Amino acid sequence: MKTYKEYILEADKKGIAMGHFNISNLEALHGIYNAAKKLGVPIIIGLSEGEEEFFGKNEAVAVVRALRARDNYPIFLNADHHYSFEAVKNSLDAGFDSAVIDLVKLPLEENIKITKQCVEYARELSKKENREILIEAELGFIGSSSKILDKIPDGVSEATMTTPEDAKHFVDETGIDLLAPSIGNVHGMVKSGNPRLHPERVKDIRKATGIPLVLHGGSGSMDEDFIACIKEGVDIVHINTEIRVAFTKALRKALNDSPEEITPYKYLPPAVDAVEKVVEARLKLFSGMK
Repeated sequence: MKTYKEYILEADKKGIAMGHFNISNLEALHGIYNAAKKLGVPIIIGLSEGEEEFFGKNEAVAVVRALRARDNYPIFLNADHHYSFEAVKNSLDAGFDSAVIDLVKLPLEENIKITKQCVEYARELSKKENREILIEAELGFIGSSSKILDKIPDGVSEATMTTPEDAKHFVDETGIDLLAPSIGNVHGMVKSGNPRLHPERVKDIRKATGIPLVLHGGSGSMDEDFIACIKEGVDIVHINTEIRVAFTKALRKALNDSPEEITPYKYLPPAVDAVEKVVEARLKLFSGMK
């Protein structure tokens, strides 16, 4: 099996992107994994600090590693949106394949300092445990909640998007493997419609940094924007809110349709199926499948 980074570079070479999907429970993982296996594409499972606390660090590592070993399948685990060196360290120590250090609310130089600390620790741990560990960082604010939003989050605007100059400086100073810039994307889904993405900015940032880019806050974006951004250098796309919405709607319907049912394995399958459908559609789009 190729390494995590090799799959990312392969996607880049093909002009496609890998899908990154967050989970809070085992049922969502089943739906995501079922979709990936159906299409035969590599998959990244993400857990934010809150999701990780609910699911369990060690439990997430154990489940993903078991699936990878049992099926010899390229499924990878990412510690998504961690807000301190200690949080990143704890997840990497538990066995996560990668981590996102998100310090966009800090001054740039402080962000650089702590991000570099994460990179250095990941390199040391990689050598010690003989496994590949990647570090990703955010640059530019895109909001912080994977939920349904009444409006675009305060502080998110074209004026606060990542510039190629800042991106190059950040990458050069930190040595990160992946960069998640602000290019018009927002976390969550805006009721009136998400803002348009800016593929031309993706192109400029990719040219300036030379490393794979990651699109966070993909839920609710237009298909043509995804395709254009992937073409210009986005190699991973994050989806979370769409999964939460699909899971919750299906579960509510199942419980409403059978109010007397108390057996989880009887009322949860529709929610698993709903997640699988969302993920399958997104993976087809990101992979250039018809």
